[in-house]
Amino acid sequence: MRRLPTTARALGPLTAALFAAVMLTGCSDDKIVYRDRAPFNPPPSEAAGFLGYYDADAQQTTCGNCHASYQGSWSTTAHSDAWAVMQASDNAAPACSSCHTVTGNGNIASGTEAGHDAVEDEVYYDVQCESCHGPGLEHVEGVGQGQLVRPLAKLSMEGTGTCGDCHSGAHQPLVEDWRQSRHSNIGRTSGSCVGCHEGRGALNRWGIDANYVEKDVADAFIPTTCGVCHDPHGSENPAQLRFPVTSQDEEQNLCMKCHLNRAEPNASSHGMEPHAPQGAVLLGFAGWRPPGFTYDTARIFGSHATTKNPRLCAGCHVGKFTVTDELTGDPITATSHLMRPIPCLDAEGKPTPDKTCPYTTAARSWQSCAAAGCHASDSVAAGAFNTVRARMKFYTDELWLDLNGDDVLDASPTDGGLLATVHVTHPSDFDANDNVLSVAEASEFNARLCGDYGQPNTDNSKGVHNPFLCESLLIATIEYVRIYYGLPDASVGLRPPPFGSSGGLFRSSLHVSRTPSGR
Repeated sequence: MRRLPTTARALGPLTAALFAAVMLTGCSDDKIVYRDRAPFNPPPSEAAGFLGYYDADAQQTTCGNCHASYQGSWSTTAHSDAWAVMQASDNAAPACSSCHTVTGNGNIASGTEAGHDAVEDEVYYDVQCESCHGPGLEHVEGVGQGQLVRPLAKLSMEGTGTCGDCHSGAHQPLVEDWRQSRHSNIGRTSGSCVGCHEGRGALNRWGIDANYVEKDVADAFIPTTCGVCHDPHGSENPAQLRFPVTSQDEEQNLCMKCHLNRAEPNASSHGMEPHAPQGAVLLGFAGWRPPGFTYDTARIFGSHATTKNPRLCAGCHVGKFTVTDELTGDPITATSHLMRPIPCLDAEGKPTPDKTCPYTTAARSWQSCAAAGCHASDSVAAGAFNTVRARMKFYTDELWLDLNGDDVLDASPTDGGLLATVHVTHPSDFDANDNVLSVAEASEFNARLCGDYGQPNTDNSKGVHNPFLCESLLIATIEYVRIYYGLPDASVGLRPPPFGSSGGLFRSSLHVSRTPSGR
């Protein structure tokens, strides 16, 4: 295919023909008849209606002739380079072509031989607009005809014709991992919860006006699918993420848009129960501050939110790594879309959604901790985790020991700890419906925030997200509860030695975000 001069291509695909006509005629006195080139070419795979590239050399999609902004953002994505990447790969094979070209994969033509699968033409190279939206011939033919066909893509992951048509399997098991995560099944279809617990609700809350098949379908439930976190048309962020994962501004950080909810106690009926406070714990401003609380700001803000971990939540929870199949010795790719930083492993050594296995190097993968260079090895990472978890249990047991394991703070002797004793003498301080936040309720909040009680949606890191914050909060809370309620000295005076003064690898690179004042 012959390319036109650069100047002509810069004028746009519809005017390139006019430029060529002028160049050919020169100064002739012959009458020049201008004729616009049609905005689309006859599709090589005409039966299926896939148009592909308008100009394959320039990678100008037919859709991009009108949807110029989408063409521009798409051209920056890995999808626009899919064919070249496959060709440069050491293990490229004909079977790979269906996902590196425009075919029935990922759209309504799924399961049919179409596009490059039917006609191996260069106009179908790369993952273009029609790879998700489906064939565009009817759409362009219907423009101005009073009956416009709108080929919309799916936001859901139900059935075929989704991202899962290609982003699955041994080569890239993203969807398999995602289906086992909470993102695929946690959901609410009404009320204020939908802004995080339903895919369409999240997009609406974030101010994203996108069109997709299920947008106006009544009573549909869409979990947190690929298209909720990733912009299929491309973005300025890596991996086409809709928002950055490196920002310490909780209003802009993608993960914290949902994983930063009830990070401080309030007087509501659920006010003493944290709800998705992970971002605030990580950055160091979660929890209740007892009166007179003081702390070392250089240590309490950060821990895992440092220059050692610039991707913050995603630095530990989302990272592709490889494990070895214990039976065959073959490598198994794990995409971390399970969202578990230290996942349990099955008999083959593959990550699973199980959360109950021991915190050992044999039972879990610690690659996300060791591979980043923050921890020297899996055993060092496991040792650090278990040390922090044990310390948090020591402190939270002083406040509340859930002896009957029902996740409810009961009066002594049903439960143990300072708060169980307070429950006997000041039961009204645990009235969740009096619209008053008592010292006892605020203290329970801190215990739940940093403890290991099995509650479903608190921080759940056992203090690991920010051990310096949690230790400071718990020590101060224990001492204030003892003084406020006139209780005898607690055994916190026998607490284990504090963390080393150097703060480990994090000390010299802490991001001190801000104090919690005003929150």
